[in-house]
Amino acid sequence: MSVRTRADLEQLPPYVAGRTVPGSIKLASNEVSEGPLPSAVTAINDAATEVHRYPDMGVSALTEALAAHYDVAPERIAVGCGSVALCEQLVQATCTSEDEVVFPWRSFEAYPIITQVVGAKQVKVALTGDHALDLEAMLAAITPATRLIFVCTPNNPTGTLVRAAELDAFLDRVPEDVLVVLDEAYFEFVDSPDAPDGVEISRVRDNVVSMRTFSKAYGLAGLRAGYAIGPVKVAETLRKVTIPFSVNALAQAAAIASLQAQDELRRRCADVVAERGRVHRELVAMGYEVPETQANFVWLPLGGRTGEFNEHCLENRVVVRAFAGEGARVTIGQAHENDAFLAAAKSFGS
Repeated sequence: MSVRTRADLEQLPPYVAGRTVPGSIKLASNEVSEGPLPSAVTAINDAATEVHRYPDMGVSALTEALAAHYDVAPERIAVGCGSVALCEQLVQATCTSEDEVVFPWRSFEAYPIITQVVGAKQVKVALTGDHALDLEAMLAAITPATRLIFVCTPNNPTGTLVRAAELDAFLDRVPEDVLVVLDEAYFEFVDSPDAPDGVEISRVRDNVVSMRTFSKAYGLAGLRAGYAIGPVKVAETLRKVTIPFSVNALAQAAAIASLQAQDELRRRCADVVAERGRVHRELVAMGYEVPETQANFVWLPLGGRTGEFNEHCLENRVVVRAFAGEGARVTIGQAHENDAFLAAAKSFGS
């Protein structure tokens, strides 16, 4: 007899991580090339001597640090093993097999996976022709079975931003019993004055959660630490469904140290934003269509040429994240890494 597993998971697509090719420049995973902030490295080294002990299961010190940083009550915060774990926990906390999750598409590719794993129904809403979230279409997709809506801003992989005014108008029309998750993994790279702030929105709306991470701007992708800020009841439920000890001790120590290094963080993000603008301008000058981006990556909607572009970049020792038949997402690295990518893009287009 063979062991029986859930038949509905047989067709579940795997999560595809950015490739690492030895000797090549990796611009496929939205990591920051500079690595963790120096103070975080010191904290990691210090904490390493205590890894024979279990981590703080309640993540109390990091929760208190986040509460002080954002001036919110600790009861409104839930910390998880990266924001992707919190995505899964949010679906678990709100949905059964009878319920629906609405999200834009294309967007963060974990959304459909975690929704199906929990057993809820996926409701994908196409982006606009400008590669932005179509909030009107997302509103139209809401049914009595809708329990959760993911709003990714800036959107991964297109980098497009939802403006504050349009988000407010959207939230005004979402039913109060539907939870809206603002996935703000790239919040620190945003420099638009029109950008919303999910933490501030969550102060005045009882059905909004802001979700952020230490993986991107803070350079802690390998340690896995993310957090959600929202209504007390939602945060409490998230803590109930989390796996015990899921946020390891090194991640907790590094995240606390990173929060205390805001000047270093701002300098890093300013460098990324400057390089982002340069890369965007040069790609547009080459004739590429590149939507406005507020993240630490650019999106090239190449359609049927995506595979060919991906192979060309690999031949030039640059690794990008290709979405077959749709486009390529390219992380903003350091100047010399971006120069290598731009040279590859130029030779592909010439």
